[in-house]
Amino acid sequence: MFRKAAITTVSNRSYLQGQANGRLPSMDSGQPAQEGKVVLKKKVTLLRGISIIIGTIIGAGIFISPKGILKNTGSVGMSLTVWTVCGILSLFGALCYAELGTCIKKSGGHYTYILEAFGPLPAFVRVWVELLVIRPAATAVISLAFGRYILEPFFMQCEIPELAIKLITAVGITLVMVLNSTSVSWSARIQIFLTFCKLVAILIIIVPGVIQLIKGETRHFKNAFAGNDASVMGLPLAFYSGMYAYSGWFYLNFVTEEVENPEKNIPLAICISMIIVTVGYVLTNVAYFTTISAGELLLSKAVAVTFAERLMGNFSLAVPVFVALSCFGSMNGGIFAVSRMFFVASREGHLPEILSMIHVRKHTPLPAVIVLHPLTMIMLFTGDLYSLLNFLSFARWLFIGLVVAGLIYLRYKRPDMPRPFKVPLFIPALFSFTCLFMVALSLYSDPVNTGVGFAITLTGVPAYYLFIVWDKKPKWFRKLLGKL
Repeated sequence: MFRKAAITTVSNRSYLQGQANGRLPSMDSGQPAQEGKVVLKKKVTLLRGISIIIGTIIGAGIFISPKGILKNTGSVGMSLTVWTVCGILSLFGALCYAELGTCIKKSGGHYTYILEAFGPLPAFVRVWVELLVIRPAATAVISLAFGRYILEPFFMQCEIPELAIKLITAVGITLVMVLNSTSVSWSARIQIFLTFCKLVAILIIIVPGVIQLIKGETRHFKNAFAGNDASVMGLPLAFYSGMYAYSGWFYLNFVTEEVENPEKNIPLAICISMIIVTVGYVLTNVAYFTTISAGELLLSKAVAVTFAERLMGNFSLAVPVFVALSCFGSMNGGIFAVSRMFFVASREGHLPEILSMIHVRKHTPLPAVIVLHPLTMIMLFTGDLYSLLNFLSFARWLFIGLVVAGLIYLRYKRPDMPRPFKVPLFIPALFSFTCLFMVALSLYSDPVNTGVGFAITLTGVPAYYLFIVWDKKPKWFRKLLGKL
C-alpha cells in the first residue's frame, strides 16, 4: 500500500512525466520526454494563479462574523490595526513561499519544502494529518457554510433544517470533486469567475460604506481606541484569528509544476493577491463600522447580512448568494491545490501508489482528488467539525513556521541553490517566530484542545515507521493493506 520514500532532489524540469498507465517517476529522474507519456500540463497562468490565492483566502469569514478580532482587541481602532498587521504578516509569509516556490520547482507546498529541508519523517507527519483529518474537516466546515447560505433565501422566515443543509452541502462537495477530476482548465475558469464574484461581494459592502463616510457617518470611529481594555492574552488571540482569516496564500505553491513561468508568475500572483485581499479586508471592516456599532457587530451572527439589511433593503437577499459562491470558491481552490500535495507525497512513496496516477485523457490527478470525498462525507455527517478544527489549528501554524524556518536553514545548508526570487532574511525570521509564538500561545491558553491535536499529529510518527520504514512486513499484513 505504501512504498519506501524516494530520494528528493530539486528539479528544474518544466512538466511532470508519467508512464502510459499514469504512474509518475520523480521529477528529477532525468527521463526524456517520450510519446505516450501522461503529464500534468502547465495551465495555471498569472490570472489563474491570482484567482487560486484570492479565491481560497476569501471564504465565509469576512462576510459572516469578523467579531473574533473585535472581541479580543476591545476597540474598533485596535481591531482595524490587527486586520492591517495580519495582512502584512501574511504577505511576509507569502513572500517566503514565493522564494521557496521559485527555487524548489516541485508541487506539494508545505510537504515538499519540509521534505527538502528536514527529511521524510516530518514531511510524512504533515501529509498524514492533512489527509486524514485537517483537509476533510476544513472542507466540510466551509461546505456547511455554503449549504447554509445557498438555502437562506428560501428560508427567510424560519430556521433552515440541519438535514437540508447537510444534503445540499454533500451535493456541493461532490460537484467540486467532479469538477476537479474532470478538467484542470474548467476548474481554473470557474475559480476565476468565483473570485470575480467574491470581489463584487466585497465591493457591494465597501462602496455603500464609502458613501456613508462621505455623508459623515463616522460616529463609531470617534474615540476608536477607547473601549474595553484588551487583555494580554486577548491581543495574541486576535492575531491568531486574523492570520486564520488570511490563510490560503500558500495554495499556489501546491501546484508549482503546473504554473507557467513560475519564476515570474508565483511572486507576482502572491504580491498582487495579498495586496488586494488586505486592502479589501480592511475597507470591508471600515464599511461595517459606518453602519454597525461595535456592540451590534459582536451580537450579529452574519455581519454582512446585517449591514445589507440596513442599507440595501430587498437587495440584501443577494448577499447570502454571494457568500455561498464565496464558500464554493474556497472549496474549489482548496481541493484543487491540496490534491497536488497528496499526488506528490505518493510520488515520493509516502502515500499509496494509486494517488500518483493521472487520468490518461483528462490529465487530472483523479485519485488524489477523489480520495478526499469519502473522508469529507464521514466528517460532514458524523464529526464534531469545529472541535476537530480547534484540535488541529495549531498544527497548521506549527508546520508553516517549520517551512519558513526551513527557508533560513536552506540558505546556509545549500547556499548555491538558484534563487530567482529572494527575500531579506528578517522577513522569514519574523514570520517563523510569529507562527511558533502562536503555537506556544495555544499550548498555554487552551492546553486540552491543543494537547488532543498534538496527540493526533504524533500518530504520524508510528505510522511512518509502520508503513514506510518497515520493509519486512508479514504476508498477512501486506494482504490486509492491499485490501484496504
